Amino acid sequence: MDTGDTAWILASTALVMLMTPGLALFYGGMVRAKSVINMMMMSFGALGVISVLWILYGYSMAFGTDLGGGLLGDPSEFFGLTGLMDPEALSGTIPTMLFVGFQGMFAVITVALVSGSIADRAKFWTWLLFAAVWGTLVYFPVAHWVFAFADGDGGWIADRLLAIDFAGGTAVHINAGAAGLALALVLGRRRDFAKGSHRPHNLPLVLLGAGLLWFGWFGFNAGSAVGANGLAAVALVNTVAATGAAMLAWIIVEKVRDGHATSLGAASGTVTGLVAITPACSALNPVGSLILGVVAGAICSLVVDLKFRLRYDDSLDVVAVHLVGGLVGTIAIGFLATADAPAGVDGLFFGGGVDQLWRQVVGAGAVLAYSFVVTYLIGLVLQKTIGFRVDDDHEVVGVDRVHHGESGYEIGAEESEDVVMARAAEPAAAAAPAAPAPGRVLPAGGDVATA
Repeated sequence: MDTGDTAWILASTALVMLMTPGLALFYGGMVRAKSVINMMMMSFGALGVISVLWILYGYSMAFGTDLGGGLLGDPSEFFGLTGLMDPEALSGTIPTMLFVGFQGMFAVITVALVSGSIADRAKFWTWLLFAAVWGTLVYFPVAHWVFAFADGDGGWIADRLLAIDFAGGTAVHINAGAAGLALALVLGRRRDFAKGSHRPHNLPLVLLGAGLLWFGWFGFNAGSAVGANGLAAVALVNTVAATGAAMLAWIIVEKVRDGHATSLGAASGTVTGLVAITPACSALNPVGSLILGVVAGAICSLVVDLKFRLRYDDSLDVVAVHLVGGLVGTIAIGFLATADAPAGVDGLFFGGGVDQLWRQVVGAGAVLAYSFVVTYLIGLVLQKTIGFRVDDDHEVVGVDRVHHGESGYEIGAEESEDVVMARAAEPAAAAAPAAPAPGRVLPAGGDVATA
């Protein structure tokens, strides 16, 4: 055991865990005020559900002995983490139990990412059941495909296809993005989709969440070196490069297209850069990372509008940021990889031909197709049996009050849910404007908003 490596992965595990509350803030600020609690609770719910399942059998399914074909690890081999408690048991130069915890946080954040596609309209308890089923049938097997290296006896993408995915462009982002698209199609569009009423209710919360995600992502990417070494340093610098470039590219596209560079665009561009560099941070040099960030930021910014043209309601742009960003980052390895980087592979632009490119395309396409099909079936079964989407009137009132009995913001006198419902049902004519309070005078010009 190397104490320096162990200390760094302990810190990295904590950083990756912090990404899930960061995601809760990021997603929570992007929805309307009446849905913020539900949105954040879906991330925290994933943290609870997946942590339990990872210990029981998830780690074993992902990293247990391959059952054949590189498709699945033996779920019974380390059930309940049996046999891994020996303090002398090592994964490389760190304790095996530390590797278990580090990878478990990847599983959590992947499931939580999916929730952004179904904001404002999902039943919380059905979501928790979905998280358990999806983790079991989709994430744990795909993690085995991508992350289980065993000298030819591990996952088929890692050990047979030899596609490069350093920290989860396929297993995390393409996986979550494809699942988000499938769920959005199963649940259907929100009642007032594309009517201009879905503006983020708290942009400072969004920026705070994006900042925490960037901070935590250093553990996500640099921690995937599984040691305090030069590979971790390269991954960290490449992460900085791609993320900064993607943020700038996104807001430049906004400025040209819309006339404004928005804070929401800056936050979204930041996450896009993080997503794109995740699979590639061991294969590119810093200049290649800058190029990747610019391409990913520009493309994903343009893709956001597709949901309005194609009429699918991906509430918080999981498809544009994670699916498309993951595809761009994964496939770009086939073009921008250089043998000077730690992965030691040349892409097309560095004289390597298309050998690595086709491997990247096959790996990305396989994860996308598997995740989309299985997620669609899981979502459809849950919708047809116990119901996944909330009732229309509950969507109007807000899922926070209906499903959690809470409101994100209690401003002024508290009112019961019955009073809120009754007021919402009153005819518009009954809501006459109130007279100004005695002694209050409007400012010159009658600026009511200022008053």
